[in-house]
Amino acid sequence: MSHATAKSGWVQSLPGGAAAPSGRRLPSSTGMETDSFDQRAVNTIKGLAMDAVQKANSGHPGMPMGMADIAVVLWTRFLKTDPDDPQWIDRDRFVLSNGHGSMLLYSVLHLAGFPITIDDLKSFRQWESATAGHPERHPQLGIDVTTGPLGQGFGMGVGLAIAEEHLRARLGSELIDHHTYGFVSDGDLMEGLSAEASSLAGHLGLGRLTYYYDDNEISIDGSTDITFTENVPARFRAVGWQVAEIDGHDREAIAEATEAALALGDRPSLIVCHTRIAHGAPNLEGSAKSHGAPLGEEEIRLTKEAMGWPTDEYFTIPGDVAEHFRRTMDRGREARRAWLERVDSSSRKTELEGLFAREPVSLTGPGFEVGKPLATRAAMGALFDEIAEICPGFIGGAADLVESTKTEIHTSGRFSLHERKGRNIAFGVREHAMGAVVNGLAVHGGLRPYGASFFIFSDYMRPSVRISALMEAPSIWVYTHDSVFLGEDGPTHQPIEHLASFRAMPGIWVVRPADAGETVEAWELALNRHDGPTLMLFTRQNVPVLDRAGREGQVAKGGYVLVDGTEVVIVATGSEVSLAVAAADLLDQSVRVVSMPCWEAFYEQPVEYQNSVLGIGIPRVSLEAGSTFGWERIVGDGLKIGIDRFGASAPAAAIAEGLGFTPQAVAGRISEWLAARS
Repeated sequence: MSHATAKSGWVQSLPGGAAAPSGRRLPSSTGMETDSFDQRAVNTIKGLAMDAVQKANSGHPGMPMGMADIAVVLWTRFLKTDPDDPQWIDRDRFVLSNGHGSMLLYSVLHLAGFPITIDDLKSFRQWESATAGHPERHPQLGIDVTTGPLGQGFGMGVGLAIAEEHLRARLGSELIDHHTYGFVSDGDLMEGLSAEASSLAGHLGLGRLTYYYDDNEISIDGSTDITFTENVPARFRAVGWQVAEIDGHDREAIAEATEAALALGDRPSLIVCHTRIAHGAPNLEGSAKSHGAPLGEEEIRLTKEAMGWPTDEYFTIPGDVAEHFRRTMDRGREARRAWLERVDSSSRKTELEGLFAREPVSLTGPGFEVGKPLATRAAMGALFDEIAEICPGFIGGAADLVESTKTEIHTSGRFSLHERKGRNIAFGVREHAMGAVVNGLAVHGGLRPYGASFFIFSDYMRPSVRISALMEAPSIWVYTHDSVFLGEDGPTHQPIEHLASFRAMPGIWVVRPADAGETVEAWELALNRHDGPTLMLFTRQNVPVLDRAGREGQVAKGGYVLVDGTEVVIVATGSEVSLAVAAADLLDQSVRVVSMPCWEAFYEQPVEYQNSVLGIGIPRVSLEAGSTFGWERIVGDGLKIGIDRFGASAPAAAIAEGLGFTPQAVAGRISEWLAARS
């Protein structure tokens, strides 16, 4: 379906404008009301965006100019936030999913009185500047999420809305009562993530979620007609959204559509704003050339001239505009003051404080019998109710794999349209959306979210996992079926390179416990980490519960000596730790077995501790059922036993035999290697 056909209803109702080649009527860039505050604020934002991008000789001026009207209406009339306390719990959340238009956000934050200075605007895209090319999460500056990879912000907004619904149900509307707003682009809605996330949001009836779609019909390569002709309003209506179509430069229409969205309680809203990219630029309005490059000095001069703006000034901010814009934030200041009074008198104050506190977590577990075979995923499942009791913000779910991943909070129901208190979220087969939603839950505050799937399907979630690391968000990524030993499902389901790839990712901690006992401590490690995400890996197959007497609490150090020895060191993770112990018993040498559940935590320890674990001058062997890439960091030029090929479809025992992961095969390889060294 073409754009012209899809939007025929809007064509009939849009006031004014010139005819486009497609037959649609476009908003006009003429007749600006230069005397009104709104128009002067819009002009200020446009001028700041043009000047900052031109000064940096890099950036995206078209979107800020095209969405300036929407931003002014939202921020000055609706958004509930307080620049004096940017991290106030009950503030409205704002997501700039089309993060390439970051100068729009920075300009508005500066005008509103957040700690984004004029010097920050002038340092756009420069080293150590607060105004990065795409927004990076700095809640103290008013930037709630990191965005830029298209679709990620859209999905995180769904997570923010779920968090609000859940916390409001638990604490009451006198303590939690806010909305989530976001800006999205054609590119966001082309990404598959947005389809998954919008479907989930519609299913859950997230009525406090409102997105403004910058429908300017332009992408990097030109008109969206070359790639994107679907009926977007019909698509969103089909998955349960309320949809309005308006002239994105008609500020009263924007306000009316926003009020209509806020009146809904059981459906998210998409406000389709028909806009012009680089609105007001005489030669580049509506052109793909204004998307990702400076307009140029001459075009900027002409644009400012048309706006009635000083052409011989840069970064112009009229004093009355700044003063009026900042006065509109009094709405949020008053709301926060009233909220603080309600908190002080609320019977739920302690519960609120408990959710947002960072109390240390210590788990006991149900107790596990040494030597008894038990999959670490099963051991994890036995912990979930204890975690939920100790950690009141614990919430999450799996991508239609709860039974397989053992990730259910049995003491709670399922989060749904009719049960907002539920702490189990059914994400469905939507790994892309699950990743972004978990990040939104994590950065909202008050919750400790997890998302679970098979390790192989982390491939679908990698962008979200990376964003969690970049944001330093405490998201918990739970992956089971962590190696080729899941068996008969075959190489399509057997991760090989995944451990190495995530260990290469800055800021993320990868934890692969060896048995049930380490699983308890691994969860303590994850729950007590608040400055970044933790990726946790668990087995499908049974592994013996190890005798770790005297070594309790060592997982927090990342690696420790499980079996002492002096002549050779085997460093293993996960299910291969018990294999290393068995292989050590077959060797003639004095073998030290080191369990290394978390490289990152290990390298946080003093060098003296690292040397005491790995030894100095002792031959080292690594043992892990995955790619050997990266193990040289730990074993140097030692022997690396791993799997540098895809797996096979067979029972786990047959795979172990075929790939040389039996005690006899491992001991044989180590013996041959040691003999060759002597």
